[in-house]
Amino acid sequence: MEDKTVELQFITHFTDTYSYYDSARMALEGGCRWVQLRMKDTPVDEVEREAIRLQRLCKDYGATFIIDDHVELVKKIHADGVHLGQKDMPVAEARKILGKEFIIGGTANTFNDVKMHYEAGADYIGCGPFRFTTTKKNLSPVLGLEGYRSIIQQMRKADIHLPIVAIGGITLEDIPSIMETGVTGIALSGTILRAEDPVAETKRIMNL
Repeated sequence: MEDKTVELQFITHFTDTYSYYDSARMALEGGCRWVQLRMKDTPVDEVEREAIRLQRLCKDYGATFIIDDHVELVKKIHADGVHLGQKDMPVAEARKILGKEFIIGGTANTFNDVKMHYEAGADYIGCGPFRFTTTKKNLSPVLGLEGYRSIIQQMRKADIHLPIVAIGGITLEDIPSIMETGVTGIALSGTILRAEDPVAETKRIMNL
């Protein structure tokens, strides 16, 4: 792999140790420049309060700020974009609401998912899970390295050019081999937050 920094997306996660805000702040301090606020099963006014704080923080760091699922909120506070899971609003519908200037990401588990999001106008794909992860309920089939290789290959054949971000139970040791499959970036949550020093861990990942 050429000496380039990993395109890292950090997904917030509330733990016994860290709040959503703290988790994002540590990832940003470590050099990550893309934060997704993910607060499943939380009332939207709570999500909004957190989003406004995180948006300011991301601005200070010159980072991209994405909110999971809440299309109307993204429009209201002018976040950079939205990430839509497979049970959230369809990408095409979100595009109608948000127009061209917002980033829209979609979750994919198969090449057909990728194709569908591509045709609907998604800007990037969160593709996974790489392996079993505890942060998600009702997990799709695990992809592993072979899964990524196969999806990237099918995309090339179909002439589909979209950034693919690998997600789901990825550890520091996994990253080099995942990047070799042709994906564009990596999304992490637990790996950073479980580290003894999350800021140093993020730096380490950014310098792989």
